[in-house]
Amino acid sequence: MSGDARSTLVSRFEEVRLGDAASVGGKGANLGEMTSAGLPIPPGFVVTAEAYLEAIDHAGIRQQLLDGFREAAAAADDPARLASSAAALREAVRAVPIPDDVRAAILAEYHRLGEDVPVAVRSSATSEDAEGTSFAGMHETYNNVVGDDAVLARLRDCWSSLYGDRVISYRASQGMAEEPVLAVVVQTQVVSDRSGVMFTVDPSTGARDRLVIEAALGLGEVVVSGAVEPDTYIVAKDGPRMLSARVGRQTHRLVADPDGTVRREELEPARADARVLTDEEVLAVAALGLEVEAHYGEPQDTEWAYSGGRLYMLQSRPVTTLGGGPAPSADAVPPGGSAPAGTVLLRGLAAAPGRVTGRVRILQSPADGASLQAGEILVAPMTNPDWVPTMRRAAAVVTDGGGMTCHAAIVARELGVPAIVGARTATTVLRDDELVTVDGAKGEIIEGADGAASASGAAPAVVSAAAAPAVPEPLATKLYVNLAIAERAEETAALDVDGVGLLRAEFMITDALGGMHPREMLARGEREDFLHRMTESLLSVTRAFAGRPVVYRTIDFRSNEFRGLEGGERFEPQENNPMIGYRGAYRYVKEPELFDLELELLARVREETPNLQVMLPFVRTTWELEACLELIDASPLGRQRGLKRWVMAEVPSVVYRIPEYAAMGIDGVSIGSNDLTQLMLGVDRDSEICAELFDEADAAVLDAIERIITACRTAGITSSLCGQAPSNNPAFAEHLVRYGIDSISVNADAADRTRRVVAAAERRILVEAARGAVGG
Repeated sequence: MSGDARSTLVSRFEEVRLGDAASVGGKGANLGEMTSAGLPIPPGFVVTAEAYLEAIDHAGIRQQLLDGFREAAAAADDPARLASSAAALREAVRAVPIPDDVRAAILAEYHRLGEDVPVAVRSSATSEDAEGTSFAGMHETYNNVVGDDAVLARLRDCWSSLYGDRVISYRASQGMAEEPVLAVVVQTQVVSDRSGVMFTVDPSTGARDRLVIEAALGLGEVVVSGAVEPDTYIVAKDGPRMLSARVGRQTHRLVADPDGTVRREELEPARADARVLTDEEVLAVAALGLEVEAHYGEPQDTEWAYSGGRLYMLQSRPVTTLGGGPAPSADAVPPGGSAPAGTVLLRGLAAAPGRVTGRVRILQSPADGASLQAGEILVAPMTNPDWVPTMRRAAAVVTDGGGMTCHAAIVARELGVPAIVGARTATTVLRDDELVTVDGAKGEIIEGADGAASASGAAPAVVSAAAAPAVPEPLATKLYVNLAIAERAEETAALDVDGVGLLRAEFMITDALGGMHPREMLARGEREDFLHRMTESLLSVTRAFAGRPVVYRTIDFRSNEFRGLEGGERFEPQENNPMIGYRGAYRYVKEPELFDLELELLARVREETPNLQVMLPFVRTTWELEACLELIDASPLGRQRGLKRWVMAEVPSVVYRIPEYAAMGIDGVSIGSNDLTQLMLGVDRDSEICAELFDEADAAVLDAIERIITACRTAGITSSLCGQAPSNNPAFAEHLVRYGIDSISVNADAADRTRRVVAAAERRILVEAARGAVGG
């Protein structure tokens, strides 16, 4: 660097080298290094870490921030404490006044780039983009910033992003206890018409004889964030020469406007499906990538852009996810494109079987679902019904929270997607684009690829009739399936099952309504649209199972799950204990308008497919049930002949109420073993901490189940159970058969296994009875 006073506060790219990373951060150091190498880098400068430290020293909060960071890092496993501490730190930084000398140095360099020139303002952490650590995407970046005030405002925003929740968690997970310090890059904005990312090594296999280029229209943020499906070009380094081109689909592009804003522009179908780069342009990008790699002497993860026919390099950093050992070539990778397995990174609860390799995609809410590309590993704090559209595209699911019976586990099993829940720190330990193998049977997340795992691009395993035995063993106990996703109905109906014992309404509704809260749709006057969408979705199930019963469980809203839907905050209360809060039958009594709409829907479907039956969830008291039955009887559904009315047995009070329920006209009782177990034992079914206490085979739970089945038989009504325990635990299934249960309903992937378990139990009972008769 030059020795004048300016250089301690700001440094031009041409003054910076890799060795200056402690002052200008990883991103700044790399931009300076590439500038010195003569690579096509848009001009700019770096606001140094010294400038940040001067600002917080001048404000008198440096020690306060350090103490606060260490306190927040110590609470990294406590999301509430972490969020609160991090937010306080960010607010403190945003309030920092920029000292006069720092302000003057920054604006002088900004004006040197041009008057009111648009710039990108990008965080550059002093630990960033170094080998072994990657803060990619964690700190803030702002595009198309115009004017003095805007540049200084975005500078503060970048500084405050040092204390983002994920940044603190990542630092804690990496054991990075030093004082967080940030430099900020200010770089002439390239108004790109095409842009993207290039790895000078195949990141999915580690093959170093090829490059992988992803390209999209407009600003490159859409590629980095995963907001669109980019083109993917595979290029051999020898030549270089094209190996393959996969054209993606880009629904929109981001455009930098002259007023300093970034505008989303929707694309016409012909443009959305068109190829982004010609072969010549792909090879030009590849040649630039080879030049960058040659300069650094190791594989690089780069960002590039075309603007007005000129190619620019915007960023480069070492690829941090490659394992040690010799550099493999594509030919050296085992069949299926997998590299040798690595170490176990995390363990959680094995929620859905299967083993698959893919890239990590960390999402914090369903609103981020578009970022997940098909075949990626979805990593989230927890999933609720509104995550279903995203989970469909995932190769596997990993969550921080949840137990074996949480929605993530239920939906993953039905989709045939490997899943691990209760991993606690998955969203902080794992990193976006990191290549991992998920073993859903063992509950392990393993570093790198594994030859025994499925490739992430492969379709999730599905249940089909071909998986069933050629001659299924007949059962006295009826075997039903649980279903939540309407599009799975055809393949599930091909199984040798007796019908659907549990059709989960809430999953179908969030799916059919595209994540909108049903009451929000009603508030917008879209009642008929609701009925149309749901009718088509439900008919796809009842038609597939024609001649076999389909037991539809009405919407079991839990406020914490449905607040996340579009418009949900207007209608869902805040509750401390939503699992035992405002849900089930009580909600229908208090909000009859939505229940009436659902009954109208069922009536429409049942007019065409009379195999549909209705089941009420979470019934606590007799008066609730009576009020709900009155609403059914007053509806078009209640006037249809042959309608079967069921209740879920989830609340322990049902043990004492079955004679009354039968007298009120209930035809069947389905035991929800998950909720019944949690309420019998006082264990939150979604708690990973208390997971070992959750036991459906506990003596108290089994006693309650036996009492329910016996009471149903005495009252002359049907008894059933919906849950995974019968397929996972043969002894549990035998208990149910011995108690005299009429049917068992399990997820489709467990149907064949459950049939064998139940058949074996029935045979044992028959043999015992025969021996007893002979002995008598």
